[in-house]
Amino acid sequence: MATATKKATVLSSAPRLKALYESTYKKELQAELNLANIHQVPKLEKIVVSAGTGKSKEDKRHQEVVKNTITKVTGQASTSRLAKKSIATFKIRAGMGAPIGHLVTLRGARMYEFLDRLVNISLPRVRDFHGVKVKAFDKSGNYSLGITEQSIFPELTFEETQVAHGLQVTFVIKNDSTEHSRALLEKFGVPFEKKGVK
Repeated sequence: MATATKKATVLSSAPRLKALYESTYKKELQAELNLANIHQVPKLEKIVVSAGTGKSKEDKRHQEVVKNTITKVTGQASTSRLAKKSIATFKIRAGMGAPIGHLVTLRGARMYEFLDRLVNISLPRVRDFHGVKVKAFDKSGNYSLGITEQSIFPELTFEETQVAHGLQVTFVIKNDSTEHSRALLEKFGVPFEKKGVK
């Protein structure tokens, strides 16, 4: 009896999208994609949120703004990335002191909570939004979403959005095909643009 109560408590405290995936979406996807085994159902493994510092890599304030954005919108401290290659055009040397970007890798509860907020709160705040691009899947079926400005995230104050910068959100998905990845993201509410709409 105590075990059953404990199990119910764990399920009720699970992020909304994770609970829906386990209780409903997995079975629906298995049927809709005509999969013989439940283990073939696509699964979201992690979300990587990153931002490059580009030409402002030497600007300490810009670095702090980018780090603050990623930490605030994901709820997890970011890690810095140094250049691995030298690119003369951008005045970048391999291993140079200033970070060229910052990122966070989200898994588990934080991953599902971030996805829920992104889809239901942040993306609808994009001006003239008609959906995300359909052709942003890579060969492995992972999906990358570019965000032009961080101001769409309500976690940030007006002052924290005065130095504008973009973000990249990458969904890493265990899948058998791009179509399966898209079906999973659509279940989670990711709004793909419709044909003929720009």
